[in-house]
Amino acid sequence: MMRSDTPTVPFQTTLHVRDHCLCLYVQRAARVLARRFDEALRPHGLTNEQFSLLMSLNRPEPPVIGAVAKLLGTDRTTLTAALKPLVREGLAAVMPDPEDRRARRITLTAAGHARLLAALPVWHAQHAALEASLIDPDAPQLRTGLETLAAWQGAAPDPNQPEDTP
Repeated sequence: MMRSDTPTVPFQTTLHVRDHCLCLYVQRAARVLARRFDEALRPHGLTNEQFSLLMSLNRPEPPVIGAVAKLLGTDRTTLTAALKPLVREGLAAVMPDPEDRRARRITLTAAGHARLLAALPVWHAQHAALEASLIDPDAPQLRTGLETLAAWQGAAPDPNQPEDTP
């Protein structure tokens, strides 16, 4: 039991945070979307996270771990843990960079390509249904807003400066 002289956060503040917190809204939406795509991709043996990770490997040249982590908005340790089951299943492979033995490159295997090809129609159908349900903001506006949030690191990003420029 709390003492009567203990400072507390007013319930009105709780309601204000509930109704205005962008982080809460984004987290809630992300969980709903992740569950929806997880369920749709389950018959193909993939989660939404695994699908996104495999798709991020579908490049002309195998990317380094840091580039994939940046694209997915995660850190290298989390990415390495997420890669382990995909490597075990033979969907991806991690190898030393031939030019810098300290760096690791990740490649999509033939089995990974096949899994992506099989799951892609499901992703397209789910994504089309999702975009069709958006009215305001529409899908391009939402992506722009979310990209702005993803790029935010304490100050508003400069829309005129390229992403990779220091």
